[in-house]
Amino acid sequence: MAKVTMLNMAGAEAGTIELKDEIFGIEPNANAVHAVVVNYLANQRQGTQSAKTRGEVRGGGRKPFRQKGTGRHRQGSTTDPSQVGGGIAFAPKPRSYRYSVPKKVKRLALKSVLSAKVADKEIIVLDELKFDAPKTKEMIKVLENVKAAKKALIITAEKDENVIRSAANIPGVKTALVGTMNVYEIVNHTSFIVTKEAIEKIEEVYL
Repeated sequence: MAKVTMLNMAGAEAGTIELKDEIFGIEPNANAVHAVVVNYLANQRQGTQSAKTRGEVRGGGRKPFRQKGTGRHRQGSTTDPSQVGGGIAFAPKPRSYRYSVPKKVKRLALKSVLSAKVADKEIIVLDELKFDAPKTKEMIKVLENVKAAKKALIITAEKDENVIRSAANIPGVKTALVGTMNVYEIVNHTSFIVTKEAIEKIEEVYL
C-alpha cells in the first residue's frame, strides 16, 4: 500500500494515510483511459449542426443556361453543390453522438488515472475541507497552503455548498463528488485534491 502524507487546510502535515493498491497502485492502462476520455467528449457533443442538401435549397426549377454554345460547363440546376448558393454535398444533419463503454473499461480507466496521480505525486489528501460560509478568499488561501496547481480538481465525499461556492469563481478549479468524478476531469486537472473521507468512500465504492 502506498503511504501519502495528509495535510490540513493550513498546509501542515496531519499524519499519513494508506491507499489501497487495487485502486491507487495499479499499472495505468492508457488504452482504457483513451477510450473513456473519447467517449466522454463524444457524449458532450450536442449534435445540432445542420446544413441544406440540394433538395432543400430554394430554386433550381429550370436549367440556368442552355446546354451548348455558352462556353460554360453543362449545368442542370442552380441547387447543385458546385454552384454558389447551391446545396451542400453530404450535408450534416442533427444526430446523437452518444455511445456507451463497458463498465469494466470505465472502472479500469478510473483506477488507472487515480494510480497515475499517486505515481506522479499530483494527489493532495486533506484531513478535512470545511468552511463556515462560502468564501472564495479562504479557498484560494487553502489552495496556496497545500501548493495546488492552477488547475485543481477537489473531490469531497458529500455535497457541501460552502465548498462548492467557495471554489466556483476560481479559474481552473472545479469541485466534484466521489459519485460524479470522471476520468476526463481527473486527467484535465493537474492537482487532484481529495479529502480523507472521500478516499474512504472511493475505496468502498470501487474496491
